[in-house]
Order: sequence, then structure tokens, then C-alpha cells
Amino acid sequence: MKKNILVVDDSALLRRVICDIIDSDDNLQVVDTCKDGLEAYETLKKKRYDAVVLDVNMPRMSGLELLEQLQKDKIKATIIMVSTLTVKDAEVTLMALERGAVDFVAKPTNIIEAKGDAFKQALLKVLSAVLQTQSLQRASAVKDSVQKAKPAAGVRKPVHRKTDAGKGNKLVALACSTGGPKSLQSVIPYLPKELDAPVVLVQHMPIGFTKSMADRLHEVSKVSVKEAQEGDILQKGWVYVAPGGKHMEVAKLADGRHKIVLNDMPAIGGLKPCANVTYDSLVKSGYDEIVCVVLTGMGADGTKGILSLEKKKPVYVISQDAKSCVIYGMPKAIYETGLVDEVVPLTDVASTITKRVGVR
Repeated sequence: MKKNILVVDDSALLRRVICDIIDSDDNLQVVDTCKDGLEAYETLKKKRYDAVVLDVNMPRMSGLELLEQLQKDKIKATIIMVSTLTVKDAEVTLMALERGAVDFVAKPTNIIEAKGDAFKQALLKVLSAVLQTQSLQRASAVKDSVQKAKPAAGVRKPVHRKTDAGKGNKLVALACSTGGPKSLQSVIPYLPKELDAPVVLVQHMPIGFTKSMADRLHEVSKVSVKEAQEGDILQKGWVYVAPGGKHMEVAKLADGRHKIVLNDMPAIGGLKPCANVTYDSLVKSGYDEIVCVVLTGMGADGTKGILSLEKKKPVYVISQDAKSCVIYGMPKAIYETGLVDEVVPLTDVASTITKRVGVR
């Protein structure tokens, strides 16, 4: 059965293009369209859709205002935003993600881009991934997700002894993608100021968006949060967000401290920053244990890096459970390696991290 999609955009031409893209997928169909947020609000009060593709800037009621109204009225909808990639729009888009949108795709700047393959693939990819995870959740395909993970059959168990919880010099390395900005609001603000470890965080986002996200998280958190800069010295109780458009590495200094190193290598699998690059760099770090955290996201970024890291350093791996994920891709990939120590719901991630690394 095809999934029913609602398209909301004030441009009749873009509505038509988006509809054609969605209808080209055998598993999807556009059943309704709206020209602004107000019309969409009235429609969503009466009907339910498997997903809604929503423009940000519209007359009468913007995409952000629609999300706020839906939240106020407790109307549930799976919403993917279509947003331009300007710094100004980054703020609005992040607010939209915080108010319930699950992800966003870059809005084409002209009709040629709109009809191009990049926009088509980006839109269909996120729609398919979100709807697939919803199906998994409804079918309860993943059982016992909050219990301690067990190694998958035929997968080698970790050979490095883990340090005791709360002891040793530790680093938290967190990776997330689709659904991450909203999910991080349920993790970073709940870490204690006295967290006995620094945190390096890779969230797949474009240039400009990561700084806005870091600034917003800093405002609501006890720990300090910043977009990482070249040469930053890692400090306990600080969260360093990989900047959009750069890969982030951690390098050990002669005095035993560690610093951030940014590099401009090409995107890996379309990702820049890429979590695998960060995890790979930690092989030569001086930390006694790396607490690897994998949250919601498409694909498998982080898994290859953690597998390589585990061969050289003690790791403790925490993954988000399927039920609380927007997209159960990255957590699923690392879970299937058998290296995961704990699978927890999103609301328990912060306390699980804190328990593992301790407080000063």
C-alpha cells in the first residue's frame, strides 16, 4: 500500500515538481496539496498523512507557525521541511526541528535545480527512511531494545577490557544525523556541568547550521557547547560540535592534552563532517576509554570508525533504541556489529553517559 503524502508550498510550480518527484516512487503518493500553512492547518485537523513536506516561508501562516500550532493543539504529523541554506534560515529551520519537524532538505534556488537529480534523491531518501522506521516501530520489529545488547551471531566480541564506570580519563564521541537536532535537545541539556569528560559531537548538517545548533544548545545546557574551531583544547564539561563543511579530528599534544584539528578532505559518502573520520582520529588519542554514542540517523556513519577504534582502544558503546529514533539507521548499523554495550531510549542517553564517565 502506498504511503499518503501532503505537500505544502506557496509556489504552484514547486508544488507540482515536488508532487512529481514523490509520485515517481512506487511506494509514495501525494494525495493532497496546500498553498500555505493556514490551509495545511485546517487540513491536518481533519486528515492524517504518513508524511508532510512543508515549506518554511509562506504567507498567512509560515511553516514554523504551523508547527507551533500543531504542537499547541497536540496534532501529530511527520513533517519534513524544505528550507534554503542561508544562515538566517538556519535559525528558523532549527526552530522547526525543535518544534517537531523530523528533518529538512535543501530548497532548490531555481526550477532547474528543482528538477535536478540531487533534490529528487534527497527528498525521496529522507521520506523513505522516515517511513521505513515508522513501519518498524509499528510492527515492533526490534524487541527488548532497552536491554543490554548482545553480540550478533558470528561477530567477534571486543578484545579490549573496558575501564570501570566513572574511572579513568575518558572522552565521549557522539554521532547523529536525521532527527539529531531535536534529539540532542533531550541529551545535551541533561548532561551535568561537572561531567568528567569532554564531548565531541558530529551531526550531519550544512555550513552555518552547526553553529546555530551549538549556540542554541549552549543556551539551554549546563555544559558549555560550541562549534569546534581549529586548535580548541578539549576540556571536561565542554561539547565540541563538528562544523558543517569540515571533518573534525582529535589530536594528542606532547603535554598529554588533546586538541581539535579540522580538515577539508572531500565529503565521504556525501558526508562532511563524517563521524568515521572523528572516530578514526581517536585511535592515537591518550584517553583510557572512548564512550561512543550513536543516535538517530540514516545510513551507517560511525560504525566503520568505531570498529577500527575498538581494535586499538577500549570503547564503551551506547546506541539509541529503535522506538525513540526518527530514523533507525546509524544505531541499527552499530548494534548489528555486536559491539554495543547498552541500547537505551533517547530520554536515558544523558544519564547513561553520565553514569559511564562520572562527574568531577
